Amino acid sequence: MKIEIWSDYVCPFCYIGKKQLEQAIQDTGFAGQVELVYKSYQLDPTTPEDTNMSTYEYLANKYGMTLEKAKEMAQGVAARAKEVGLDYNFDKLMEENTLKAHRLVKWAEQQGDVTALVEALLHNYFIEAKRIGQNDVLIDIAEQVGLNREEVTKVLSSDDFKTEVETDIQEGLHLGVRGVPFFVLNRKYGISGAQPQAVFEETLRKVAEEEGLQSGLKVAGSEDGGVCTDDSCKF
Repeated sequence: MKIEIWSDYVCPFCYIGKKQLEQAIQDTGFAGQVELVYKSYQLDPTTPEDTNMSTYEYLANKYGMTLEKAKEMAQGVAARAKEVGLDYNFDKLMEENTLKAHRLVKWAEQQGDVTALVEALLHNYFIEAKRIGQNDVLIDIAEQVGLNREEVTKVLSSDDFKTEVETDIQEGLHLGVRGVPFFVLNRKYGISGAQPQAVFEETLRKVAEEEGLQSGLKVAGSEDGGVCTDDSCKF
């Protein structure tokens, strides 16, 4: 079973959705039978690389609200993240341009499995509040998961793999991706947003039945949905 995941590394629901999918794969017994492919998507490609705007300020400006209201919105998402074991650090989060992070992942795909890198990017941003739009931070993260520091530096200092990122985005738009996370299973079924756990499990079983895969455990879950689009995050 092949699952393509369109996501952005500054999308709070993308990390939540990733955890829900991973848990659903485990609970349905399909671990080892699923290939995860990570696709690029940028919620706000206009974000300056040298931005020093906090996430609270960004939300306040984008939605025309006070900082206090923006904090309330963010903390609602943080509470949702805790339900899947994630402790979001919104108080220290800064807005980031994610093009370099996406380019790094596209390069890393040529080196092998990018699962650890994707997890590290999301963890370092949402949990550690690291500036993942900056070269030095990305280089350190890449090195932590075993990638060559010098090669990563060379990639980030160029425009390499920008075309691949843009291709992913256009491919997603062609498939109907208008917000993230967006999961495409065997190019037959799509799941938009961090849907309830049962939705992931039901869809996994449906694809498995069609493909003749044998499942193991079948444990249902229950979570609220959540999705980010180019224009908004439904907090």
